[in-house]
Amino acid sequence: MRFQDGSTQARQPSLAEQRARQQALAEQERQEALAAEAARAAEKKSSTKKKILIGTGVTVGLVGLVATFYTVAKPENVTAVCTTKDTEIVDNDQNCDENYVRSHGGYVSGGFFFLPIGGIGGPMQSYRYNYGGSGAIGQRVSGGSYTAPSNANVSTKSGKSVQRGGFGISGKSGGSGKSGGS
Repeated sequence: MRFQDGSTQARQPSLAEQRARQQALAEQERQEALAAEAARAAEKKSSTKKKILIGTGVTVGLVGLVATFYTVAKPENVTAVCTTKDTEIVDNDQNCDENYVRSHGGYVSGGFFFLPIGGIGGPMQSYRYNYGGSGAIGQRVSGGSYTAPSNANVSTKSGKSVQRGGFGISGKSGGSGKSGGS
């Protein structure tokens, strides 16, 4: 067999060889089909995973947005105490009531309430609200701020509403709406 001339023809494969070739081809086709199916499944899983991740991200974002909205939209309750401007001593709430001040010869300007001392025509004592501070009448106010808080329901210890907060609410309420600020 070493030296065959060009006229020599290859012998036909035996039945066992033919079956082995067919089985090998069938096995190869089966492996290719399994690999293609695995690739399709992986692509589908990846696509589904991406969609789930995107959906989860959107959901978490929306929940955060709604939570932030409710936190911002819900006004807190703040107590305002009427104090003298110079000494910061807590005084009666009526001294920071616009109607009371005007009816007793005083006036209101820029968040300050001016009442005449000792009757009409006397020297003026000025008052203003302290927001969030505490103290009894006659004591120096402790804590708080003289700047009206935004988005808050502000009321006095006696329960009179000074300022309301929240979206779409003007910050003025009743007759004492000009009382916020210093």
